[in-house]
Amino acid sequence: MTLKSVTLENGETITYRERDGGHHPVVLVHGNMTSSKHWDLLMDELDPSLKLFALDMRGFGGSSYREPVTGISDFAEDLADFIDRLGLENFDLIGWSTGGAVCMQYTAEHPGRVRRLVLLASASTRGYPFFGTKDDGTPDSGRRLQSLEEVRADAGKTRAIQGLYDTKNREGLKAVWNALIYSHRQPDSRKYEEYVDDMLTQRNLAEVYHALNTFNISSRHNGLTEGTDQAKDITVPVLVLRGDRDYVVTEEMTQEIMADLGGNAEYRPLTDSGHSPLVDDLDQLVQKIHGFLLQEETE
Repeated sequence: MTLKSVTLENGETITYRERDGGHHPVVLVHGNMTSSKHWDLLMDELDPSLKLFALDMRGFGGSSYREPVTGISDFAEDLADFIDRLGLENFDLIGWSTGGAVCMQYTAEHPGRVRRLVLLASASTRGYPFFGTKDDGTPDSGRRLQSLEEVRADAGKTRAIQGLYDTKNREGLKAVWNALIYSHRQPDSRKYEEYVDDMLTQRNLAEVYHALNTFNISSRHNGLTEGTDQAKDITVPVLVLRGDRDYVVTEEMTQEIMADLGGNAEYRPLTDSGHSPLVDDLDQLVQKIHGFLLQEETE
């Protein structure tokens, strides 16, 4: 795996991992609290005919964070420039969690560029709501936060996680991931330490939470923002994957994606998997992705 970088028109430097070999390009877009590093197990196992590129979004991994992001569209614009600078055509996109929202935004705005889209444990077409915190520390589902300032000040989630980052509290980060992400199976100890190192590179936690909270490409109001109705512009085949015990992305969010994308999307639940099927059941994940991306070659 080769680590490279490219400078975008906006001055941001984007680092990315490129797997040697292959001829059909696939771009992988990571989620929150991760970077391209977290794709490593999947990139090792995907079919050698696939030419893989996994970027670090702005503010993650080795990429720069010169200008704060204000919404998912900023990440999507970075992705567009990244793809153009690599000269990619007729490529596939795989987006995990927050990366799924970024990939949907890109695909809607750039018709004719993407061949197929895989959404892995993706945020909804209607965003990912950020609720306030009650005095007892539990989420206040009746109070959706409105602004970046409110999100940044929230003690229950933003300040708690940011505090772990600021103090480099590795055991605290592991406790969060073991409760929500690696609830069933964990990476081996060496790999886990590498992933924690990677988590600590993030410089935009509150901005990402706010971007997800305001994201909405549906035709509906999501309780905070009016939809842009761009979901209808995603006309390529879409594979929607979600672990059946995902504690981060709910079944309701996944069904929102299916309702908004219509007949060109197919939903395949991942059995006995949480928010990181890359660790819980890599073989099952690879099988589902190959069945979708390589179907034309095997028919």
